[in-house]
Amino acid sequence: MRRTWLNGIFALVLALAIAAGFGSGRGAASPGSQSHAAKKGPFTIGYDIYFLGNSWSVQLYQEFKNAVNHHKADVKNVVYTSADGSAAKQTSNIQSLIAKKVDAIIMTPASPSASVHVIEQAKRAGIPVILLAATANTSDYTSLVTVKDTDFGRVLAQWLANTLHGKGNIYALNGIAGLSTNADRWNGAQSVFKHYPGIHVIASANADWDQAKGQTATANMLSAHPNVNGVWSQGGAMTLGAIQAFQAAGHPLVPMTGELNNGFLKKWYALRKSKTFKSAASTKPTTLAVKALDETLRILKGQKYDHNYIEPAPLITASQLTKYLKPNLPDSVWVPTDLSDAQLRKIFSH
Repeated sequence: MRRTWLNGIFALVLALAIAAGFGSGRGAASPGSQSHAAKKGPFTIGYDIYFLGNSWSVQLYQEFKNAVNHHKADVKNVVYTSADGSAAKQTSNIQSLIAKKVDAIIMTPASPSASVHVIEQAKRAGIPVILLAATANTSDYTSLVTVKDTDFGRVLAQWLANTLHGKGNIYALNGIAGLSTNADRWNGAQSVFKHYPGIHVIASANADWDQAKGQTATANMLSAHPNVNGVWSQGGAMTLGAIQAFQAAGHPLVPMTGELNNGFLKKWYALRKSKTFKSAASTKPTTLAVKALDETLRILKGQKYDHNYIEPAPLITASQLTKYLKPNLPDSVWVPTDLSDAQLRKIFSH
């Protein structure tokens, strides 16, 4: 009887541990696993805008600004800097924020290696650093808020492999070279493709998650390697560009992966009855900026926070398309979002 009772207790404890570790979908760290010395508010926060060269990065920044408006009692001031996609400029920006003695710094590392030095500098100065949507090659940051990009690449690659029944020639459209997001998504895809010897990546390009660059890169691939059966795209707006390239060339469409960009979703919906085009998508929502601010304020108030807040990368299929599609909003919009339709129209009205 005693052994049965102990076994029952052990099973209950094990079940609770599994639920705590995996139920949140946040990665290794359990929710609220860290704490930091409390500071007296309201706070001055440094926010480095890593890039404004595509609509996703613009919306990420706008999500953050909108979130700040909901925390006026806690946020006295935000010191904005802009890295323009340059790791060197970002380093200078972060050093400037450290010199200004801001209470916390939110940054999206333009380079996982180049950012290490300034993250360590901030730590020595007692300034928490919150990494938003990209990783760095150090654990000295205070909190990381992102999506698991290796899973993003993996789930899309697995969908494409299944759709092609494990064989075929494919193009690979990657993002911005040097960013951890780009490398992690491609590594996730390769972890799948290596198990399918019948799948051959016959052409690839870094198209920066940009629609026009995605279209140009795909057009060049079609010209050099027309015998293609599928397109593995990291997403961004590149998939919409790839579709446009196929259509401009008069080439039959093939299965393609994508991301929850509204322009792509509109095109996907229009092609939903196509016999040759199929698609699936994942998402790295711009609402991560809202979560980054929440974590920052928890850190500064001495509350429990996550060292690693990592959301899973979902697989969105055709059956879920209408849930995310916003037919009356601009193509540049990303979903899901905390911004209102009116705000999104204003941001992307040009």
